[in-house]
Amino acid sequence: MARPASMDAVFRALGSPVRRRMLDVVKNRPGCSVNDVWGCFRISRIAVMKHLEVLVTAGLVHSRKLGRRRELYINVIPLRIIYDRWTTDYSALWAGELTAVKYRAEQKGGRHEGNP
Repeated sequence: MARPASMDAVFRALGSPVRRRMLDVVKNRPGCSVNDVWGCFRISRIAVMKHLEVLVTAGLVHSRKLGRRRELYINVIPLRIIYDRWTTDYSALWAGELTAVKYRAEQKGGRHEGNP
């Protein structure tokens, strides 16, 4: 499996709507061939192969050759790394902020209802 040199390769790969659709095809049909992916698009086989190479280089698709057939599998690890890097910290921050807002609203609401 190719390892991405950086997250830039992942973002570059995901920047194309065609490649995102290709990821969906590979995700929904594990082990599909290049020809299977090509059948889902109205572009040349060479163009499909170039797009798939970008996905492989980014580490988003794993390609395994069996005889003359090349099987394609999605690799979600680069996506998970991106998710963990940005959303985990931000999720914790916003969860804390929203909890504080909730407590303040409950305190204010309690006072209006005649509670201390």
